[in-house]
Amino acid sequence: MPAPHNLLKHRLAKGEVLHGCWLGMADAYVAEIAATCGFDWLLIDGEHAPNDIRSLSSQLAAVMHSPSLPIIRLPDDDTAKIKQALDIGAQSLLIPMVENAAQAERIYRATRYAPEGMRGVGSSLARASRFSAIPDYLTTANAEICLILQVESRAGLAALDDILAVKGIDGVFIGPSDLAADMGHLGQPGHPDVKTAVLDALRQIRKAGLTAGVLSTDTDYINDCKAAGANFVGIGIDVTLYATAMRSLAGEWCNT
Repeated sequence: MPAPHNLLKHRLAKGEVLHGCWLGMADAYVAEIAATCGFDWLLIDGEHAPNDIRSLSSQLAAVMHSPSLPIIRLPDDDTAKIKQALDIGAQSLLIPMVENAAQAERIYRATRYAPEGMRGVGSSLARASRFSAIPDYLTTANAEICLILQVESRAGLAALDDILAVKGIDGVFIGPSDLAADMGHLGQPGHPDVKTAVLDALRQIRKAGLTAGVLSTDTDYINDCKAAGANFVGIGIDVTLYATAMRSLAGEWCNT
């Protein structure tokens, strides 16, 4: 019995365009609600949301058996955090702030068991192996891990060709907000110079045969990114969706 089939990895590899939502509420009940809404994927955010490994685990459990395919974004490229995320059952990871090929290679190796990598062996006591119910987990897990690296700086863009050449990574996600800040346009991900850089990078990623990711809540920006080749497309954030809906209702009925 092999490791679970990673449908997100295989659908993206075919070039399917999948739309998803960021989960930043750091709550399993909210994640469970989101998993009923029909998104292709849901990203549980460990970088900017107030999550730890236990809250990531509970949200993953709420999403993983739904039609929405889960992915976890970790706060950084720490190999111990990567190991923990994989052991709680995550098969798809987004790792932020990648700026060179050596870093990309190290991250890749952290997601794979030896001899391909250096992932620590402890799955027998973890959800990843269904608590030892998957006898072939160790020999089949590597093939089902989806690794998307986040490039969001001028240094990362300058090294993009080298990053894309790292064997085994599934895709690269371009972060418009951090890139805008690094380019001197803080808070302006739609600035013409930033947008040009984002679209050029997405074309470069797809030309290399890898998944190209992006996040925006602007419809025109989303469509332009898709036209440039983006196929892992974030279209919303639960926190802002909730806040917008609550403020709208309050504004309609309350004297504020």
